Amino acid sequence: MKITFLGSGTSQGVPLIGCNCKVCLSTDEHDIRLRSSVMVQVDDQNIVVDSGPDFRQQMLRTGIKKLDALIFTHSHKDHIAGLDDIRGFNFVMKKPIEVYCTNKVLSQLKQEFYYIFDEIKYPGIPEITIHHIENNKKFIAGNIEVEPIEVMHMHMKVLGFRFNKFVYITDANFITDEEKEKIKGCEVLVLNALRREHHVSHFSLSEAIALVEELKPKQAYFTHISHQLGLHNEVEKELPPYIKLAYDGLEILI
Repeated sequence: MKITFLGSGTSQGVPLIGCNCKVCLSTDEHDIRLRSSVMVQVDDQNIVVDSGPDFRQQMLRTGIKKLDALIFTHSHKDHIAGLDDIRGFNFVMKKPIEVYCTNKVLSQLKQEFYYIFDEIKYPGIPEITIHHIENNKKFIAGNIEVEPIEVMHMHMKVLGFRFNKFVYITDANFITDEEKEKIKGCEVLVLNALRREHHVSHFSLSEAIALVEELKPKQAYFTHISHQLGLHNEVEKELPPYIKLAYDGLEILI
């Protein structure tokens, strides 16, 4: 299994428009972060979690020619805005893209991308096949079993996902003990760590570190990072060896 971080930034990305802080002015590529997304590759299958506003750029950067599954964590704009750009895969693959999401996410997709769901299709619109994620039950995407993990994003339910020994969680600030059981035993855990200060809907750096220490994966990576966290290389020096900051383009083999 190969994991590629397509983006590791928060909803506004890094650098932030109009900001002159040292992170936003950094020339270190590790500090330039597109909106959060990952690609999971197993055998010849390409599975992407979330298609944010940078989806087109991320797909061009990977160079992949087919998309076997697109899975959504939740319906916020920075995670769904790029759905229209799956058209390129439709043209190349000559078939609809398999999309996995909850009914709540589907409802938002129907508002944001109403033309995809019209009975009379306009030529050239994205073509998708919806698969409902129901009651957090396991499902098969591509050729791999995926287990949903329900987390809270303030008052909003968001899904993280476990792909065998890899767990990906973004946009969370609380996880119940029951859902934590689904995470235990994984080799690689990805968590959001927005900034150092407390936040109402995201784990802070200290909260994310504490959760890693509780769950004890072999390795953890933090994502959904804002410019407020600090320079990548400076923050990494503060972390134990089993925790690293993710960055755009980072590849992991499991």
